[in-house]
Order: sequence, then structure tokens, then C-alpha cells
Amino acid sequence: MPNSVSEKDAARVELVQGAAAQRRAELYHGKVGVSALLKNKKALAVAAFASIGGFLYGYQQGVLGGSFTKPSFKSKFPRTTEATVQSLLTAILQIGGYVGSLTAGLFGEVFSRKHTILSGALWVVLGSFLCAGAENLAFLYAGRFFTGVGVGTLAGIGFLYNAELAPPEIRGILVAMQQLGVTFGIMVAYWIGYGTNFIGGTGATQKALAWQLPWIIQGIPAVVLAVGTFFMPYSPRLLVNKGRDAEAVSTLSYLRNLPEDHELIQIEFLDIKAEAIFDRRILEQRYPQLVKEGASIWVREIMGYANLFRTKDSFKRTAIAGIIMFFQQWTGIDSIIYYAPFIFENLGLSSNSVSLLATGVVGVIMVFASILSMVFIDTFGRKPLWIASCTGMGLSMLIVGIITAKFSSDWPAHAAGGWAAVVFVWIYIANFAYGAGPVSWTLISEIFPLSTRAKGTAIGATSNWANTIVVAYSVPPMIKHIGFGTYILFASFNVLSIIFVYFFVPETKGKTLEEMDLVFGSHTSRAETAMLAGIQNEVGLTALLHGHRKAEGTKSSTEKTSEGDDVAV
Repeated sequence: MPNSVSEKDAARVELVQGAAAQRRAELYHGKVGVSALLKNKKALAVAAFASIGGFLYGYQQGVLGGSFTKPSFKSKFPRTTEATVQSLLTAILQIGGYVGSLTAGLFGEVFSRKHTILSGALWVVLGSFLCAGAENLAFLYAGRFFTGVGVGTLAGIGFLYNAELAPPEIRGILVAMQQLGVTFGIMVAYWIGYGTNFIGGTGATQKALAWQLPWIIQGIPAVVLAVGTFFMPYSPRLLVNKGRDAEAVSTLSYLRNLPEDHELIQIEFLDIKAEAIFDRRILEQRYPQLVKEGASIWVREIMGYANLFRTKDSFKRTAIAGIIMFFQQWTGIDSIIYYAPFIFENLGLSSNSVSLLATGVVGVIMVFASILSMVFIDTFGRKPLWIASCTGMGLSMLIVGIITAKFSSDWPAHAAGGWAAVVFVWIYIANFAYGAGPVSWTLISEIFPLSTRAKGTAIGATSNWANTIVVAYSVPPMIKHIGFGTYILFASFNVLSIIFVYFFVPETKGKTLEEMDLVFGSHTSRAETAMLAGIQNEVGLTALLHGHRKAEGTKSSTEKTSEGDDVAV
């Protein structure tokens, strides 16, 4: 019935959130993306520093592949020439990353986002120097595992931290900045691997520093990030969730460079507060024993994972986060990043220096394409970038597979074919870096409500690491045994990912984190919708927007539904 309580409440909620979005657009003069950056210089600076975590995540992806090809590394660890040992050294980092990303959501709620970033940085410091000083494979395995815990933690919480600091007009850019950090880290690792290859020569005279220095360098930005976390602001959304409202307003004021009583600050704060109160009351209804005085915060936060699967809406968001990261990995990206020198050798670049040089070009391409993503992601949206990106990646993988099938039996006689395959690997990398890479991390950091955002983002990151483990461990034997079929397989997954995103993933461009419920059609139950509408009125968001509309004289204080029922705005 048109006059049902649920429809009236749903209309009221939609009108309030729609009015908030409209007012934000007015105050920003319609600017989004790069054009809105100048209004958010402080948020940009904080997000850029936090993106050191992304740099570390990327650096560790590029550092090991270069070591595998160095004579001094092979001499120190002769078993690393075996495919199984190469796979295990790569996969054990992914196992650590799985552990780190799985716990990041829990620690992010209990200890705060920025303190969780601190713990991730310290794990990377430990892992980096264990690898640099390794005397045997056991040290390498331990160092890779601890580094994995660190970068997994940083991946699970860093993208979320940037998303929660950002206004919707530039959220895609600031989250993509983490991905830029990842690609910049990969590039730096590749070129350091290339440069250190000449320490003591490129043959038997090569010094141990050729493989040790890249790992020593990895620990330096981790130390910088660890120290810098003491000066980073807390997430305003976390502060509201902890009841520290005055501090949340102050943080928003600092990040937006506006006075605390500015209308934009008040709209954003009240929007966040309404969502936080709503989520808390839902938790009280569902798990009253977990919110009573004396209840363990650890038990409450662990049980909070159940909310990711409790309703059809929450399950849909969790499924999207998990599946989008599944496809991100099975587009084949980590097969290139981790094993680029190895792959280029198999494409006919037999010289170690030439294969490392071709790998260094991969890093440069990723950085420049990632910059493009920061320009486009808030302008064109998430879905168009993903679809265009996976189309380019799928075609590139298909062509590489065809060239490999035709010429791999005698690369020396078909050098041009080998270089053509290398060029299409570079094209593939460019397509990933402007689309699937940043889009996947942006989506998982913005689609969840406040009460499950840290945990949902962690689940998405965990899916990424779980699939990375499989890809990292299986690629060397896949290339060895099925050759060109490896690239055809990845091309097929790119096609499947396009179908999934087109039909099942909503567009989130330009929406506040609190407006994601509208994107997913949430709050559909009568009681919950009425509760949210009441809370919006209770915190003063409805009155604030109503007062603006009345002052502007644009509309009356009520809106009519299609059947003539009044709905307060």
C-alpha cells in the first residue's frame, strides 16, 4: 500500500539522504575528483602519507622475483632455483598476508585504524631485516611470513582508512592513492632489483649486497610509517562509533579545512552519527548480551562478523567484496608482478639484465596508469573502469597466449614474437593499473555500513590474499606444464569478471559512505526503516536540511508521495 509505514519511512530516509547529497554538491559547486582536491588538501596529505602502507605492499610484490634471477642469491640459496621453493617463498608471504588481513578488521575496531597501521608497519620492519640477514632458507621463510602479516594488515586497513577520511567527491582518488602507492612500490622494487644486479658484476663475482640491499631498503619506509602514525588523525567515523563526537567534529573540521560549525561539517557529522546510532541499536536488538555492561569487546567484535552474512543485503555486499577480489587475482595480475623476470625469460628474454630491465618497465607503466585511475575513477565511475580494464587485460592475455603457443618452441628464432608478447604484457599491466586494481580496493572499502565496514573490508582483503596464495603457488608449474594455456585461462577469467560486474555490482561513484544503503536498497524492513528515519530526526540531520530548504525557499517542509501522503524532509 502506498500509505504503509515502511514506504513513508523509506521515502523520508531517501529524501533526507538525497537532500544531504544535493547540499554537498551545492557547497562543492558540483566539483568532483581532481577538481575537488584543492578543497581537501589536508585529507590529501594524510592519505598520501598513509599510502606508504600501499608502497610497502607493492614493494614486497616486486622484490623477490628480482632476487630469484641473481647469481649471488642462487649461490647463497641454491634450492631457490627449484620451482617448488620459488612457489613456497612466494606463497608463504601470502599466507602471512591472509592472517594479517583477516585480523585487520578486528584490530581496527578494537585498537583504531591508525594503531593497526602501526602494527602492520612493525611487522614489515621485522620481516624485511630477517630476510636481509638470512643465513638459510628458514630465515627467508620466516621473514617473508612476517612481512606478509604486515602488508596484509596494511592492505586490510589502509584502503579503509583513506576511504573514511575522504569526502565522497574525492574518495575514489584517495583510495586509488593507496593503489598508486602499491604500483610505485612495485616499480621501485623492480628498478632497485635491476640496479643492484650490477653490485660486484652480473656473474659469479656478484656480491651478496646485490640481493640484501633491496630488502634493507624495504624496511626504511616501514620505519617512517610506524613513527608517522603517532601524528595521523583518527578516522572520524571510528571516533563517532566510539562516542567521541567532539573529537570527530574537530577531525572533520581539520581534514576539510572548514570551521566546526560550517554546514558541510555538520551535515557530514550528523550523517555519520545517525548511521552509527542505527548500527548500534540494531546490534542491541540482535545481540543484547553482547552490549550489556561488562561484556567482552573482543567477543562483540568477533560476533560482529556474523552480521556480514545475517541478511540478504549484508550477504550481497560480502559476496561482492569476496568475488571482486577473486576476479582481481584471477585476471592474472600477480602471476606477472611476482614472476615478471621469470615470465620474461620464458618469453625469450634470456639475458638476466634484459629480463630485469623489461620488468622495470612494468613498474613504470603501472605508476603512470595508476595516476590515470586517480583522474578517472570519480569522473567515470567504478563499473566503466572495471569493464574497460578487464577488456584490455583479457585481449592482452589472449594475444600473449597465441604468440606463446606459436613461437615458444624456438624463441631465439622468433625474437620479434617474443618482444611482441612482452609489449602485450606491458599493455596488460597498464589496463590493470588504471582499472581493476584501484576499483577493486575502492569498492570493498566503501560498500559496507559503519558497523561492519572494517570487518567487511578485511574479508575482501582476505579473499584477495587467499586467491593470491593459489595464484602465486601455481603459476611456475602452470607455465612449465601448460605454457600458453596459462594466459588463455587468465583471459577467460577477465571475461567472466566483466559479466559479474555488469550484472551484479552497483555503481557507487559520488555517494557518501552513509548513502550506500540506498545504493543497495537496504533498510527495507519496516521497523529498521522507521528506526533510521527517527534517528536522523533525533540527531538533527532532518532539521538541519529542512532549515536550509526553508531558508532557500525552494520547497515546502513536506514532500508528497505519488499518492499524496506527506513525508517530512
